[in-house]
Amino acid sequence: MNTPTETTDFTPVDQDLYAKAFQLLDPDPTPESAAAAPVQAPRPVVPPVRLTGPVEKTLTDALAFLDTHGWAKFTLVHTEGARCSIGALRAAAGARNAAYCDAGNLLLDEARRQHGKKWETIPSWNDSHTGAQVRSVWEAAIRRAHHMNI
Repeated sequence: MNTPTETTDFTPVDQDLYAKAFQLLDPDPTPESAAAAPVQAPRPVVPPVRLTGPVEKTLTDALAFLDTHGWAKFTLVHTEGARCSIGALRAAAGARNAAYCDAGNLLLDEARRQHGKKWETIPSWNDSHTGAQVRSVWEAAIRRAHHMNI
């Protein structure tokens, strides 16, 4: 195609006029480098997921068992289904596994913290205290297991 480039009626374009026109169309232009970068939304703050450890679960399940079936003194399992603390631990653990042993040790340690060092076994401590005192030890042992993440 042959287009003549030299004409006498050609008027040069005023570059300032183009700039003013674009400014009227977009008064706050975004630089191209910023326009190309993706905008990231702030991430929501989500607390970390914490799994319940086997000792905490055993203690929690045993206390729930006591709440459901009742607490007993002087017997492992009462005829109506209530249990002493060691009976509830056995029911919650299902077997004398590591979680059962560790939960029992933590429970006895907490009983000694609250009621003196003289207690040798969970049954002897359980049978010598009120239901409220026993529950207090259970709840403290669960909190300790939670904080120890066990």
